[in-house]
Amino acid sequence: MQARHFNQEHYFKEQYITAKNYVLPFTQSHITIDENTVMAEIGCGLGGNMLPFLEMRCKVWGIDMNPQAMEMAKEFYEKTPDMKPTLIVSDIYDVNLSDLPQFDLIVMRDVLEHIHDQEKFIAHLEKFIKPDGIVFIAFPPFSMPFGGHQQMCVGKIMSKLPYYHLLPKAIYAGLLKLFGETDRRIKGLLEIKETRLHLWKFHKIIKKSNFKIVKELLYLINPNYEVKFGLKPRKLPRFMNIPFLREFFITTDYILLSKKMSGRDIVKK
Repeated sequence: MQARHFNQEHYFKEQYITAKNYVLPFTQSHITIDENTVMAEIGCGLGGNMLPFLEMRCKVWGIDMNPQAMEMAKEFYEKTPDMKPTLIVSDIYDVNLSDLPQFDLIVMRDVLEHIHDQEKFIAHLEKFIKPDGIVFIAFPPFSMPFGGHQQMCVGKIMSKLPYYHLLPKAIYAGLLKLFGETDRRIKGLLEIKETRLHLWKFHKIIKKSNFKIVKELLYLINPNYEVKFGLKPRKLPRFMNIPFLREFFITTDYILLSKKMSGRDIVKK
């Protein structure tokens, strides 16, 4: 585990920088972002991803089921009194839709891979978005080097070792235990293994849903690595964009979804 995982303010700033430099421009390529935009982040956590949209004077809502993270988000936004989101602590399935507006934009960054029954969730998501609205999703495919989120391990070896999350469950759990990870952390990492989201699985879910992909960008080097490690983002080269094999190299996938009935054109990347 890196020091940044303990410094919540630093983590908030990381979210903000990446969202401002990459997530916001990516969404602006397909939708106007201004004071008329009604936006929500589902799984907002500390809330750093919302700040660039607040700076654009959007009406912003943050929804997360973690009360501790949301309390920290409230504290961070006390420092920006003229730019505050509406924060809701709730499981997304328990939110009263009559209490929410219909959204022009929904943002989910590094959240979908944590959700059980992603097909059910995507179907539920349709209820929150306007007919011509857009959903931004970013997630790391499970088979990529750290798709098991093992960078969260406390041990120096296990936090830096790639791909071993692909081992059978019993062996994976045994290694984590052997190298001193707590039962609680092991449980969390095994849950990621249970909810694992591959790129091919995501595309299959979308094809069966009432959404369509209007824009997609596969990254060999995640834009977030710029602020984390000083690495310049890099798109996946064409010669590596081979079904199945690419799953092991894509560090994140940026996607825009619209409802199939919206008539938005597909943008190929």
